[in-house]
Amino acid sequence: MTAPGFTGGTLDRADRVRHEPELLAAARADPRAQLLVLHGLDPELDADDRLVWTPLDAAPGELLFLGYDEGVPCFAPAPPHGQPLPNVRTPALFAMLDRFRAGDAALYAAARALVDWHGRHGYCAVCATPTAVFRAGWGRQCPNCNAEHFPRVDPVVIMLAERGDKVLLGRQPAWPPGRYSALAGFLEIGESIEEAVRRETLEESGIRVGAVRYVASQPWPFPSSLMIACIGAAENDDIAIDVHELEDARWFTRDDVRRALARDPDAPFGAPPSYAIAHTLLSAWVEGF
Repeated sequence: MTAPGFTGGTLDRADRVRHEPELLAAARADPRAQLLVLHGLDPELDADDRLVWTPLDAAPGELLFLGYDEGVPCFAPAPPHGQPLPNVRTPALFAMLDRFRAGDAALYAAARALVDWHGRHGYCAVCATPTAVFRAGWGRQCPNCNAEHFPRVDPVVIMLAERGDKVLLGRQPAWPPGRYSALAGFLEIGESIEEAVRRETLEESGIRVGAVRYVASQPWPFPSSLMIACIGAAENDDIAIDVHELEDARWFTRDDVRRALARDPDAPFGAPPSYAIAHTLLSAWVEGF
């Protein structure tokens, strides 16, 4: 089974530094300290496809402490207060996603999600007062009501429904021609993962699912999701798609999926990209997970 994209990070997040101003000051004063270069929310890669960093003294504003990479303090720039950054996947970023080193991809995912969160949460959700960065960048605090706000993660189930030697895949209109992938949807309040898998599959495709098994998870920083990959046992065959969610949905055989993952030009569909956990999920299913 291929590892999901944006995983495999080795960054020491150093939670202790977030609570000790003296430790944070020492990290900032370290002559090796480095600042991640971001253009909006897009990173920059060098000739070796590594993330580009700059000395910390080049930072013009507030800093967000990411942690230590092989002992080197790493920071990201906080966006100016009240200026959310457009959270779009630009053509430049798409061109980089297949080039990232595993550790760099994981570090970038954390940095992007954190920077974006600060840009979108500059005001207190309780009293609407402008908030200030605290805990080394891993929270915002209201000076008026003292409410504390922390970066959130939105859980998403992404799943295959299997029936014998077939698996259900869907297609959204915005995807490249011929691409099919796993169904997915956000967990709702009061739901378990298994319940969300069953509900989303039924809503989108009309397929009822019984037993559900977990496969893997992936941070997805667009903007701040946790993808939870599962496989469910389908209890019926007849597909009835939700046209507001899907353009099409079909059953594919294990051989169909194997050929698609191998990028066979004669495969009956195009597989999701390797950095997407849907690719990991399909690989796992083909291997009999």
